Amino acid sequence: MATPQSDSSLSPLRTVAVVGLGTMGTGIIEVLAKAGRQVIGIDISGAQAARSVAALESSTARAVERGRLTEQERAGVLARVTTSTDLRAAADADLVIEVTPESYEVKQQVFRELDAIVRPTAVLATGTNALSVTRLAADSARPERVLGLHFFNPAPAMKLVEVVSSVLTAPQAVAAVTDLALELGKEPVAVGDRPGFVADGLLFGYLNQAAAMYESKYASREDIDAAMRLGCGLPMGPLALLDLIGVDTARTVLDAMYAESHDRLHAPAPILKQLSEAGLTGRKAGRGFYTYEAPGSATVVPDALTPQEGAASAPGRPVRAVGVAGSGTMASGIAEVFAKAGYDVVLAARSEEKAEAARARIGKSLARSVDKGRMTAETAAKTLDRITPAGSYDAFADVDLAVEAVAEDLDVKRQLFEALDKVCKPGAILATTTSSLPVVACARATSRPQDVIGMHFFNPAPAMKLVEVVRTVLTADDVHATVREVCGTIRKHAVDCGDRAGFIVNALLFPYLNNAVKMVQEHYASLDDIDAAMKLGGGYPMGPFELLDVVGLDVSLAIERVLHREFRDPGLAPAPLLEHLVAAGCLGRKTGRGFREYARR
Repeated sequence: MATPQSDSSLSPLRTVAVVGLGTMGTGIIEVLAKAGRQVIGIDISGAQAARSVAALESSTARAVERGRLTEQERAGVLARVTTSTDLRAAADADLVIEVTPESYEVKQQVFRELDAIVRPTAVLATGTNALSVTRLAADSARPERVLGLHFFNPAPAMKLVEVVSSVLTAPQAVAAVTDLALELGKEPVAVGDRPGFVADGLLFGYLNQAAAMYESKYASREDIDAAMRLGCGLPMGPLALLDLIGVDTARTVLDAMYAESHDRLHAPAPILKQLSEAGLTGRKAGRGFYTYEAPGSATVVPDALTPQEGAASAPGRPVRAVGVAGSGTMASGIAEVFAKAGYDVVLAARSEEKAEAARARIGKSLARSVDKGRMTAETAAKTLDRITPAGSYDAFADVDLAVEAVAEDLDVKRQLFEALDKVCKPGAILATTTSSLPVVACARATSRPQDVIGMHFFNPAPAMKLVEVVRTVLTADDVHATVREVCGTIRKHAVDCGDRAGFIVNALLFPYLNNAVKMVQEHYASLDDIDAAMKLGGGYPMGPFELLDVVGLDVSLAIERVLHREFRDPGLAPAPLLEHLVAAGCLGRKTGRGFREYARR
């Protein structure tokens, strides 16, 4: 099929019409007007157009208060914006951006009417993130001038703009819109036409899994959201984000994604339908996964599902001395955390030398904290004095809590728990820091499975606030209560979850990373574009490929395999590209090459 050709004399995109004046349309108008464009805002509702103007006036007034605009600049912005309820106001526009509801019928009607109104040189852009740009273009009399221009909410703040081409789009139209995005101070990412594009294509699968996790009562909404914020550094938890986006919008996007992929990970969780049809669509309705002060408010208020502060729980066991098994980074970090909180710590490894080396590593970490002014030299010395290195687990005879942080190998952990069972006193709690193995398998290696629990710390343990507390079906109530209390004492945020692969964080994080690999494998987008899309469009601290290379591709593959084996979902099967890189020894930063190459140290 020949590439569609178009008149190369595309007019500069100086005058822009925005059709649909909701939150997104109003935000796009602000961005355009601040960049010196003449903007025509169009909405079938005069009241909505008035609200849009009021919102623009309010937003620019706040910008003046904060010193981001002068009064003169504000006046210029407002003077460049006009509004109308008649689509014919777009007649002289060089570019029309529609941000109407996510409905083919609505958008096709807008495009049909625009065909008869705008100039032959005008470019027509849809703001959809769920519908087919190709289908909308094919219904237009000028398919070569139709493309997608997907801004992110709030448009004035978010840097990412996805520029979406269909097979019919002329390169000149793409170039003109890409240049405009750059002039607006945005970061344009070129993508092909498939539901969700890059950012939402990865984001909504993750959000859907979080909704399904909540629906299954695996974890509370508060724990799911806290786990992803504290464990991954995300700006919002997935359920709070669904409320912000709109539960109905998420359902529409996922429906479109599933229609194309037939991947069960994209099949909307039933709770999304239930909430949507009940009108509980999130913040805009005042209630979704959470309850809000009023429709449109961001303030969460307590409801029947809100955990009760200080709710009665089983009385705990006294914990004064803690044993940490292992000599690696995680073991050292966990020992440091307990010692800082005032616990006497026995740090045991397979040899006295390894234990001494781990204690020395803690000493260096504490010295860095002193250098940075986070603690005094006296406090650091007292902390280190609380840590006793040992070359045998026999030293755990008097500990109240034993925490293992040895290799992520079930046989190794079982052998260790057999040893701890013989050494530790009756009533001592035995905890595993596994991130992917069954806690109950460790428990069954002992004669006291009721005393075994999971305490999944995150790396680096001294800095990361999250601990996933993992109960098995055999864990005693007072053991759970004790570990929750200990987490508070060591200033960690505990979230409860059951004993299944991935717990909360890895069960949501690694399928998202795997889907990013599939996007590259299918040549849909580049590593750089995907990383940029998730950082700029999702507020993620790292892009998926940056994170994969840091975590280690071998570690990531192992977790993917555990998840696939546990849930038997074809969508969780590791991407072949990930398997190939691991087989080639490209494991990420630690080997100097993963998805990217790194200078060897």
